[in-house]
Amino acid sequence: MENILPFLCIILVATVLQTSTGFGFSIMATPLLLTLFLPQEAIQINIILSLFISILFIWKISTDIDFILLKRFIIGSIVGVPFGILIFISININTFKIGVSVLLLLLTFMLSVNFRVKPTPIRDLIVGGLSGLLTTSIGMPGPPLLLYFTGTNTEKGKLRATTLAFYLFIYFISLISQIIFTGTNKLIWESSLYAIPIVFLGLFIGQIIFKRLNQEIFKIFTYILLSFTGIYLLIESLIHK
Repeated sequence: MENILPFLCIILVATVLQTSTGFGFSIMATPLLLTLFLPQEAIQINIILSLFISILFIWKISTDIDFILLKRFIIGSIVGVPFGILIFISININTFKIGVSVLLLLLTFMLSVNFRVKPTPIRDLIVGGLSGLLTTSIGMPGPPLLLYFTGTNTEKGKLRATTLAFYLFIYFISLISQIIFTGTNKLIWESSLYAIPIVFLGLFIGQIIFKRLNQEIFKIFTYILLSFTGIYLLIESLIHK
């Protein structure tokens, strides 16, 4: 595989962020992997490694999971997944990424000025649906969850645990859906295999960072992640439009 060093660096940074914040892998990895792989390949590599990380890590933090909230996210995502597949196979993915990038930047601004939203069962379902849609369309379930949890001022341990538990479900369903509707190839699975040792390293580093993060620094991380993703997606999409 060409560009092996940039690929492994992306995986390391994304895994560290995933472990320390609960969101970093898909938000960081997917936009950068799109510079090295075709959209289908980048999305499936992201899904495979994210699922692997969730399986490895979830048992350590299972006591912090909000199971009622998790159930609502899963129900909502079941509705969103087929729409995401439809978007991926029928709509210009560049146009869709531009829309996502603008939305991310707008909502990042709202959060930075202390935007707040009250959690309700209906909103839980909507967030789950949006996350399911974004997973199968662009491989990024994190932004709706991140915005919602930050807007509701959720404690970081509960945020991370509930998100990872949800990822176990949504990434598995999304991977199966991607393979059925768009296929897969050898490069995707070989690249994922090469990345596994780096994932273990990132998990170790990220766990150390997580223990040292206070809530305010954690919020700053969320803003940086969202801003980076929004700006990068917008620039990358406009260049290749």
